[in-house]
Amino acid sequence: MAIEGLTAGAVARRLGVAVTTLRTWHQRYGLGPSEHVPGHHRRYTEQDLDRLQVMRRLTAQGVAPAEAAAWARRAPADALSPPATARHGGGNSIALGSAVPAARGLARAAMHLDAPAMRDILEMVVAERGVLGAWNDVAMPVLIGIGERYEATKRFIEVEHLISRTITEVFGAVPRPDSSQPPRVLLAAADEEQHTLPLEALAAALAEAGVPTRLLGARVPAAALADAVERTGPTAVVLWSQTPVSSDPAQLADLTRLAHPPLLTAAAGPGWPAPLPDGVVQLTSLADAVETVRAAVA
Repeated sequence: MAIEGLTAGAVARRLGVAVTTLRTWHQRYGLGPSEHVPGHHRRYTEQDLDRLQVMRRLTAQGVAPAEAAAWARRAPADALSPPATARHGGGNSIALGSAVPAARGLARAAMHLDAPAMRDILEMVVAERGVLGAWNDVAMPVLIGIGERYEATKRFIEVEHLISRTITEVFGAVPRPDSSQPPRVLLAAADEEQHTLPLEALAAALAEAGVPTRLLGARVPAAALADAVERTGPTAVVLWSQTPVSSDPAQLADLTRLAHPPLLTAAAGPGWPAPLPDGVVQLTSLADAVETVRAAVA
């Protein structure tokens, strides 16, 4: 194997990362293929693979990618146990409680406004744990922590904006089902609701499960949503509301009274009041949403 070398695709499969992640590590941190045969693409050697395995392991533990790469370029035996480093940020840190190491790494990168590092960590977690794991175990604790810091200090809006944008990019890059499959699921935010990250996570998680979706985005008026349902005839509609201010149960009830209502009309998010209109299902988590929608379109 050392003589023939490994292609980027072979290395990506061994590590469980995307080929684009390998390219990023090559271009940004110098962890690229070292074997070169004239007239052919460079190939990864077993030594290259050893370094990349260290890089993957350390970033998954929450070590910043630049620091992980520095250790990976050393002898692998030394890199297995990086030295303890002081936490960055001091008063600018995010309290995460018992969050997994990858969430701590994401929080540090977020507070440093280090979008490339955030993207590397999220891509790694999506590759290893899927969208559900990336959302529940890594992204959500950090988003909640940033929100709590904002409530306490009225600062760090820029941090929330940048990490939200990065999550959107990573989830948007999750491969979608073949375009020959017509989307039978419609996702939308309630009228005046501007938060769409949970819907983007749902769209990506459903894509992993082979279910294509249409995502209309933020602030979808009731009339526009009804028009979209009438024109596309979805089997399932999920309407998201983050706060009571944006939740109007009448928007859900209107969907159940259409001439051709969806088989599943679901309310997602903490904004909806109880009880919901008859015929509307309450979704309680991302995992619940994925399973409920999959069952509806099966």
